[in-house]
Amino acid sequence: MGTVRDRPHGLGTAGSRRTSGRRPFRLACTAGVLRRLGGRVSFVEGELAGLAAVVRAGDICLDVGAEYGLYTYPLADLVGRGGTVHSFEPLPGAFRVLSAGSTLLGCRGTVRRHRFALGSRTEHAEMSLPVRRGLPVHGRAFVTSGAQGLGPNDEFARERRLPVRVTTVDALRSGGRLGRVDFIKADVEGAEPAVLLGAARTLRRDRPAVLLEIEERHLAKYGWTAQGVVDRMEREGYRMYAWRDARWRPALRVTDEGRNYLFVTGRSGE
Repeated sequence: MGTVRDRPHGLGTAGSRRTSGRRPFRLACTAGVLRRLGGRVSFVEGELAGLAAVVRAGDICLDVGAEYGLYTYPLADLVGRGGTVHSFEPLPGAFRVLSAGSTLLGCRGTVRRHRFALGSRTEHAEMSLPVRRGLPVHGRAFVTSGAQGLGPNDEFARERRLPVRVTTVDALRSGGRLGRVDFIKADVEGAEPAVLLGAARTLRRDRPAVLLEIEERHLAKYGWTAQGVVDRMEREGYRMYAWRDARWRPALRVTDEGRNYLFVTGRSGE
């Protein structure tokens, strides 16, 4: 099977699971339901089923752009009581839902919630939160720093601007708020390259697996391209995979088949 990162870590199939210790029952049930729903309903991504191939008990995971916790809870189930999931969600409404869910599912000891954004530098910025029919669309909000206009969000008639504190993965690591990092998921509406820039030292030191949403339409408002993201990760020694037919399969380029791509270092096999 080969290795992933700088320690033995198989890149397996959907059936691969590594957990240890007693897991909260409600968390385990919720995570199982989300994995089964992945790819079958529009708001639950199929890649949830592939997390077990790259995340194991005791890992330290970052969920960047956690929103309501659809990735946080499966990750918390996988890392178990010996691991930690740091969930970053700067929007107040989504953060309240995430906090309530963490308490209800009994995983507050495993999940650490952070109400700020991650990017390429530490700063005070704004987030653009689109509004549809009077309701906020949290999944399409983005940090406006460095963006040229609204990009695809110009389809919304209204937006709200909210203040946000931005920091970097490297700053949290060097400041002692993070230990080693084993896995990063980032879904931040085109600002994924900024998160990577702010995690440059961490990527080189810890060699975490990285799951990125890569969509040309969102990247463009920051002046980035999908191929540019792939090239950057390849220069750092990462290889790209896509979740296809219940397996992580090598991918050479970003296509319209999916928007989430996994990057791992070291040798790996299907």
